[in-house]
Amino acid sequence: MHVQKLSDAELWDAIKNNELKAFNILFDRYWSAIYKTAYNYNKDPEVCTEITHDIFLNIWNKRQSLEIHSIKAYLISSARYHVYKREKRVRAIDLKYVENYIDVQENTIQNTAEEHFNYNELKTKINCYLEELPHRSKEIFLLSREENLSNEEIANRLCISKRTVENQITNALKHLRISLKHFGIVMILFKL
Repeated sequence: MHVQKLSDAELWDAIKNNELKAFNILFDRYWSAIYKTAYNYNKDPEVCTEITHDIFLNIWNKRQSLEIHSIKAYLISSARYHVYKREKRVRAIDLKYVENYIDVQENTIQNTAEEHFNYNELKTKINCYLEELPHRSKEIFLLSREENLSNEEIANRLCISKRTVENQITNALKHLRISLKHFGIVMILFKL
């Protein structure tokens, strides 16, 4: 069976039968469509890339239980839903308008002992959870987050494909999200 020429329905059947090659073809076939859909609603390229990878990760992880009749419609709807869910979460953050930010900044106590302790505790937890990852996955994640290298720069440095880098970062983030779920501040991962 030549997987490249399969219809979406045939691809989905192959994916449900754990065929990774079929999943990779689905990824290649629809990655840009999902990204563009997400980008229509949220103009942040990093957010759209993360949403796109999360959708594919969910599909692979839930392939046995998902009932998908139209892959394209499912993926486009998922992209809109993920953007909506993310926007709703962002809007829920309590923001306060201040007229003179400089005055507020000067009057605010920075780096209290408790904040410093909490930050160090979180950093320690993250490092422990990173140790649970395979060596290559951890290395790619740290190059991305600590050295601020782009996916392409990491791929070139390690002589691997950019897609492998993206997949490894997605897997590492998923592992950390699950591990740090009880902290409720996983977004700090993007700023470490």
